[in-house]
Amino acid sequence: MDMPKMTERDRLADLEARQRKLTQDLESARSALRGKYAAIVNDLPVEKLTEREFRELLTHAIRVGGGSALTALKGLSPAT
Repeated sequence: MDMPKMTERDRLADLEARQRKLTQDLESARSALRGKYAAIVNDLPVEKLTEREFRELLTHAIRVGGGSALTALKGLSPAT
């Protein structure tokens, strides 16, 4: 027995429902990853930075890409 063909309206509603589900899945995955990264911060001595320095450091590292940021930072001499 063949299923009746979906109307354009039914097809659109189905696609929109799938899009909402994918958006929810994406947000859940993004939140889980951010939570995992946030847990790493507990092991770092971030108290040596001001909140502004910490935010700017992360913002710039994300903007230029992790690999580029690491390369640039590794080339610096350690602060004394």
